[in-house]
Amino acid sequence: MMRAWILPTLFVLSGSVVATGLVLEGSPGQAGVLLVVFLLLAGVNSPLMFPRSIGAVEAQRRSAVDGRPVVFWRAGCTYCLRLRIRLGRGARRAHWVDIWRDPAGAAAVRAVNGGNETVPTVFVAGRPHVNPDHAWVREQLSRSV
Repeated sequence: MMRAWILPTLFVLSGSVVATGLVLEGSPGQAGVLLVVFLLLAGVNSPLMFPRSIGAVEAQRRSAVDGRPVVFWRAGCTYCLRLRIRLGRGARRAHWVDIWRDPAGAAAVRAVNGGNETVPTVFVAGRPHVNPDHAWVREQLSRSV
């Protein structure tokens, strides 16, 4: 669970150190702007950017009932972030599984990716799709509603 927060924490700490240095040099305006940029980077790379994650077993059970895709992701993954942003509000209709918080999710991803934790991996009707096009995922979401 802590692994998901390492990158955001590093952004906040780095930004704080650099901003403190700028304040001590007499540039509080630049320090404020820089700190805001680092805080935004931390927010974008945190789990807060994604819909609430559930366990892989529960996600697969729900998907079997409602037909919605299951998206396996991890914090700090640029491809996952890109998919999340491009899905927009529709992202909430998918079942999201954070592989760093759910060992069963990580195992499911490794099983279909030759032992690698390649994300995003999207399961639709039990079939895995690694790093799929966002338009295709959006289409799958609209079919399941």
